[in-house]
Amino acid sequence: MAMASNDTYEYRLQNGLKLIVREDHRAPVVVSSVWYKVGGSYEHDGITGVSHMLEHMMFKGTKRFGPGVLIKKISDNGGQQNAMTSDDFTMYYQQLSADKLGLSFELEADRMRNLSLQKNLFDKEHQVVMEERRMRVDDNPQSLTWERFQAVAFVNNPYQHPTVGWMTDLKNLTLSDLKNWYETWYSPNNAVVVVVGDVKAAEVFNLAKKYFGPLKSGSVPKLKPRTEVASIGPRKITANINAKVPWLVMGYNVPVLKGTQHQWKAYALYVLISILDAGDSGRLQADLVRGKQIAVNIDGSYNIYSLHNNLLVIDAVPAANHSIKTLRRAILSEISRLQKQPVTEAELKRIKAQVITSNVYKKDSMMREAYDIGIPEMADLSWRDSAAFVSRIEAVTPKQVQAVANEFLQTKNLTVGVLQPHA
Repeated sequence: MAMASNDTYEYRLQNGLKLIVREDHRAPVVVSSVWYKVGGSYEHDGITGVSHMLEHMMFKGTKRFGPGVLIKKISDNGGQQNAMTSDDFTMYYQQLSADKLGLSFELEADRMRNLSLQKNLFDKEHQVVMEERRMRVDDNPQSLTWERFQAVAFVNNPYQHPTVGWMTDLKNLTLSDLKNWYETWYSPNNAVVVVVGDVKAAEVFNLAKKYFGPLKSGSVPKLKPRTEVASIGPRKITANINAKVPWLVMGYNVPVLKGTQHQWKAYALYVLISILDAGDSGRLQADLVRGKQIAVNIDGSYNIYSLHNNLLVIDAVPAANHSIKTLRRAILSEISRLQKQPVTEAELKRIKAQVITSNVYKKDSMMREAYDIGIPEMADLSWRDSAAFVSRIEAVTPKQVQAVANEFLQTKNLTVGVLQPHA
């Protein structure tokens, strides 16, 4: 059964696999991606990093195709491929000629249920993953500070664990851990296949039935609610480590689209962070970088499509003649301004235009379109939420921005992280 919206079609196979196809006929290519509802936020103490480790092993061969065969087949057919593990999902994709979509499906369906986890290959890749953690986190002052910052910012939220895993857990991961994780989460009824490109939806559906249809459903656990406990006061962490420059990160515990009964609040928060950080025209850049020159760099972020409540984050590097304390006060002053004074209609209109333009630019890339579809699906939402993004942003009012600023950007909801280089 297909449900369509413009050029996007949704199907469901009998084994539970969801297929979403977006026809885009601008070039004779296709992006084929398989999204599994499992990532760092699904893990528990003792096995953090197992999702990412399994992602690496998914390229090490199946019972049908030996190590390296999958990579060679895609390469020999002029394609590219990669994968990523995030907090809420693990995703594998190929970009190739549209007439090679069947090859992608054949290979992905095979490793969905027939992965061959071999001890000798695991031992080698185990070392690779631990070295990746050392390079990405342990030897990167800001990444290390961010990791500890998240661990402090959350109490009962799985985002307190790094997706790459704590090193102590990584060292003790076993092949048995990976087998259990694979058998638990890698099944058609826990996957969404997203296809964007020069294809016809009905033909893609038939290919999906051919390759994924025979796979048996698995017994996928239902996640228990992980609602973050109410904040009872601000939190702070200071990292005294070797670094070239100091760094400030501030995060407020806020709801996301899935976690709020009032959807407008999530969109108002998205507009709020855009007002503060809309590139060169955002308030933080205009006032604190170019204006008062308190910071040399400043950024803001808010992930509206998270599986659990998340953080609205502002991070910055202070100018050489200003302290972290001065920078923090200046940022809090900008937030206070949002709380006390509604944004003007003119500024709101300009910010909305930038947000919407950025969203439209996503359509220029098939890969970005695939992300646009897959990410909300992994947050137990729908690709239709992404399709409705522009209209919902347009509906945000100055009063709504002020309301969420006052409701959520409170001191009790704040966590502050400071990277203080050794003297």
